[in-house]
Amino acid sequence: MKLGIVVGQVVSTVKQPGFEQERLLVIDVIDKAGSASGERIVATDSLGAGNGEWVLVASGSAARKTVRNASNIEAPVDASVVGIVDEAVVDGEVFYHK
Repeated sequence: MKLGIVVGQVVSTVKQPGFEQERLLVIDVIDKAGSASGERIVATDSLGAGNGEWVLVASGSAARKTVRNASNIEAPVDASVVGIVDEAVVDGEVFYHK
């Protein structure tokens, strides 16, 4: 999993089956200091994360398990928001608090 900050969204009116109800967010991946790492990804979001929020992002096969179409078949997802972060602590120090 990766930590990231929501910086925008992608609007798509025509989507692959399984994506119809999913929002697509643009996320800047952050490093353990909370700074942008230079990596930007697009991820599905069924949790309702908003701009500026810190999120947990699953990728690869773990992300595919979070989105299923009407036939209960995993959708071809590469990244998915699986949590909205309230607090992050590293080495006993809080480096993010909502």
